[in-house]
Amino acid sequence: MKIYELLDSEKILCLSKVENQQDLFSRLVPSSLSLNGKGSITQEEIIQQLMDREAISSTGIGNGIAIPHIRLDGLKEPVVRLAIVKEGLQFNAIDGKPCKIFFLFITPSDQTSTHLQILAKISSLLGSEKLRSRLEKADSPKSVYQILVDEENKGKYGYINLDKKSIFEELQTSENGLRQEEAKRRLEVYGPNVLKKIKKTPTYLKLLKNFISLFAILLWVGGGLCFIPGVDMPQLGWAIFGVIIINAVFSFWQEFKAERAIEALQKLLPQKSTVLRSGQKVEILASELVPGDIIFLEEGDSIPVDARLIESHEMRVNNAALTGESRPIYKMSEPIEDGAVLLWTELPNMVFAGTSVTSGSGRGVVIGTGMNTEIGKIAHMTQSVEKELSPLQKEMHKMVNIISFLAVGMGIIFFFLGKSLGGLSLIGAFIFTIGIVVANIPEGLLPTVSLALAMGVQRMAKRNVLIKQLSSVETLGCTNVICTDKTGTLTTNQISVSKIFINQRLISVSGTSYEPKGEFHDEQGRLINPSDLWQDPTCRMFFTSSVLCNNAHLLSPSSETNYWRIMGDPTEGSLIVLARKAGVDIEALAADYQRVGHLPFESIRKRMSTINQTKDGRKFAFTKGAPLETLAQCDSILINGRKEKLTPQIRQSIIRQNDLFAREGFRVLAVAYREDQELSALSYYSNEKVECSLTFLALVAMIDPPRAEVPKAIADCRTAGIRVIMITGDYGLTAKSIAHKIGMIENPDEVTVITGHELAEMDDQKLKTILKQPVIFARMSPDQKMRIVSCLKEEGYIVAVTGDGVNDAPALKKADIGVALGMHANDVAKEAANMIITDDNFASIVAGIEEGRAVYANIKRFVTYIFASNVPEIVPFILFVLFKIPLPLTVMQILAVDLGTDLVPALGLGVESPEPGTMSRPPRPQNERMINTKLFLRAYGFLGMIEAILCMLGYYFIYWTHGLSWGTLIPPASNPAYAYPDGAIYIMATTMCLAGIVTAQVGNVFCCRTEQESIFKVGLLSNKLVLVGIITEITLILLFIYTPFFQKIFGLAPIGLKEWALLATFGPIILILEEGRKWLLRRRQKKLSPARARKIAEEPKPSYLSQQSLTPRSREQELTAKPADLAAIGSLGSKKTAHHEEQ
Repeated sequence: MKIYELLDSEKILCLSKVENQQDLFSRLVPSSLSLNGKGSITQEEIIQQLMDREAISSTGIGNGIAIPHIRLDGLKEPVVRLAIVKEGLQFNAIDGKPCKIFFLFITPSDQTSTHLQILAKISSLLGSEKLRSRLEKADSPKSVYQILVDEENKGKYGYINLDKKSIFEELQTSENGLRQEEAKRRLEVYGPNVLKKIKKTPTYLKLLKNFISLFAILLWVGGGLCFIPGVDMPQLGWAIFGVIIINAVFSFWQEFKAERAIEALQKLLPQKSTVLRSGQKVEILASELVPGDIIFLEEGDSIPVDARLIESHEMRVNNAALTGESRPIYKMSEPIEDGAVLLWTELPNMVFAGTSVTSGSGRGVVIGTGMNTEIGKIAHMTQSVEKELSPLQKEMHKMVNIISFLAVGMGIIFFFLGKSLGGLSLIGAFIFTIGIVVANIPEGLLPTVSLALAMGVQRMAKRNVLIKQLSSVETLGCTNVICTDKTGTLTTNQISVSKIFINQRLISVSGTSYEPKGEFHDEQGRLINPSDLWQDPTCRMFFTSSVLCNNAHLLSPSSETNYWRIMGDPTEGSLIVLARKAGVDIEALAADYQRVGHLPFESIRKRMSTINQTKDGRKFAFTKGAPLETLAQCDSILINGRKEKLTPQIRQSIIRQNDLFAREGFRVLAVAYREDQELSALSYYSNEKVECSLTFLALVAMIDPPRAEVPKAIADCRTAGIRVIMITGDYGLTAKSIAHKIGMIENPDEVTVITGHELAEMDDQKLKTILKQPVIFARMSPDQKMRIVSCLKEEGYIVAVTGDGVNDAPALKKADIGVALGMHANDVAKEAANMIITDDNFASIVAGIEEGRAVYANIKRFVTYIFASNVPEIVPFILFVLFKIPLPLTVMQILAVDLGTDLVPALGLGVESPEPGTMSRPPRPQNERMINTKLFLRAYGFLGMIEAILCMLGYYFIYWTHGLSWGTLIPPASNPAYAYPDGAIYIMATTMCLAGIVTAQVGNVFCCRTEQESIFKVGLLSNKLVLVGIITEITLILLFIYTPFFQKIFGLAPIGLKEWALLATFGPIILILEEGRKWLLRRRQKKLSPARARKIAEEPKPSYLSQQSLTPRSREQELTAKPADLAAIGSLGSKKTAHHEEQ
């Protein structure tokens, strides 16, 4: 949130003096404000409420500042005004001095969280004495506004939380909670604590839309014409209407996806909650919670609202729903004095709806309910994102429009040609036009595409990729940017101890999962026997401390889960796993050292301690925590079993090792202990008395390790021209280290790390510039993830986004392809995504991309196949008009091909295996059309023309073998057997024409399996579904020709063996001719001159492309890209220290 975004120069006043509060407010307050369903409120009424508020307690906070504010029922959005009064005004400020800066704001009463954010942000902003001085000296509203813009964009200001008293005052509540009557009133004003649905287009309208597309309208008109008196072709009309229904259903099937994300979000909220009402602890429905309620939170509770903590007892919260990081966050109730480096959702004294309490307990004041919670804002963002058409859907729409205009254009032209040149009657011309339109429109194309995509879905499922929307199959194939989370996707999400610095030397530990299997090696790589570790006194004390100063448990595989898992904090769990690897008997240690005291971790001191007593009465304090904070409490060190003084030199060597671990991206803990008489004498344990005079034991370096298969997948992406961008909720140094280990970045020093706080201070243009170079985004909020995706899409890229939490839902919905990680994804992420990876493995995404590319290539194959059969369907109508021959092919026979015999062979092309080198090519350019000149010429100009010639040969073969002289093209009208439409020989001739198309398509399906490679090299019989398709289409044509039922429908007659002998040559003829064309094409490419080949190979590429930056959208952009444009942002993000990251 930026305050200047709520202001402009017209909402700022620069005044020399004002008489009193009434005078000030009359100048600042708008003349009236509109209220939802309640008309409006006048300036006088607003001023009175402000005066009443000041009478309760002054909003003059001192240092010359006053922040008058109220909340109004029914207000639509916040209203902010600013006044600078040169001479000042007595405002009953807490320091008694006049106020010169007046920030007035009015917020909707149901937006309590927004109200507190504005108040906290203004307080932080005006805390700068330098800024106050500049504002007081400004001489115009424009200069005041510009000062605010410049200052906020420096990114130095966060949130200053209010103390408990101020919170109660702002929310008009108390230690005893709300009275029942007041709670009931607020429930009526604010509404229930539930997530609401945004109204969407009804499903029936989405279905109806597919019946009135341009494609459908053409067919409706054509089908309707068939029922006109004189045309009398009802069977054709019904068949065309059937085509419309089939295409509409398949299109709807592709587009439809149930919107259930809001229900999934609602499931995250509990059904009941315990609150304080009128001083009494009562259980109520969570939906009845209102701002101002005091809610009790216990271990295991799901948090139903946004709340400001006023009490916290060892409380930790799992914020994964908002941040994507499952590491429990420690919470406190004290106000934060400096929140400059924190986002609102990172404040340690705030808890949010949808998260859960992992340990401890607390109380909080409700500040946000329903859609005004952070999760409510995510719900609104998720629902508000309009899902755009996929690249394939856009291409299909363009293709359908082109074909439709072509069909209509040819229909109109041939209507007039038929009437003028062909001498057809009006009715005859209509029939002829219908034939031309039906012949040009590939009625089976949409069902074939849908079925091919469905088969692609099944193939992807075998590679752990579940597709929810059919069009997403191909979208994945043309993806050129993947925005991925780190935890659980690139890494295992199982924190493991990798190194131990103990006895002033390093020990390496293998094993990257929670399964307690691994080996120990010294600095020379020699294997260390676990029993030898236990015999070493320092190592034994280290393992004892790690196990006992610990609240986690290791759970073995069970009937419900077939993997090892941790119950509790993953960091503590990794220490338990480490001890099990060393063969430590954890249960025996717990029995020998009974816990008698516990000092929980606190974010201020950054340590945790337990006090344990042995059976003989000895007491030990075991401590673990942040390295520097723990080391500061140590005065000795245990080396090889001997306690030595912690000299400055030894202390510095430990700090150096800690810094080295931090630079390598490790999460580091220090472990220490204490045993002395003073400790044994204590009966009351406090931080000050226990955590002193500690003996340092070890530094433990742990990491969420990269998945073993990820580096190869990242390399495959680079080869395929796909950029991978990491967007994580973790710290930047950790993210950078992982990115380097998996090969995502080559030189960590050249990578910009942008935090969520920095991104919040950045405009879109600067972000787009940053996206052109290697970059990692760390500690991102949900709206920031969506903003990154939006900027990438605005630059023309096809973006895939991975995610598994509520925080990912808006970005998943906004992306071209949202990828939910299924093993740990919640229902919200799954509903928002287009596809689900069942093994949470990044490598599976890459496998899906390969399948997606194959699907696009296969769609082009069967489009070529289907288009080729359009030519022998159109040519008979042209010859019918131009040369007045009997119509060689009827409209119903065209439909027999388009919706019958062609479908299964086309589907066979849809499962063709990816060609070699599929993932060595860059993604297809966005401006590449599916129906390009090359495809059009091949389908219509070559394959289709060959089929047309062969089919007309078959047509005339019947006439020439039944009395017509060889070479004669126009049968005599005097012979009724030759005549259209009922002549016996004529019907046989049209049957031969139809059978000719089918047999030619048998050869054509083999032709279309490859673009350049010989089908004999690929394997003539390698695609089993193509063989099934050939058998199917031959079976269908035999049924059509030899069964009376289909003979009557399609106007066919039986043909003999000599006719079949001729037809049997059609497939081989077209296959041989196409193989010859491919041979010439390959030969021509081999003749490419060596000089030209070298020139192509040596063409320069931008340097940033080799560093895994964005693939340019076009060759022109690639050549005109200016690396100098990137210099302006080089200072961002890459200069953080390890200490700053951990803050």
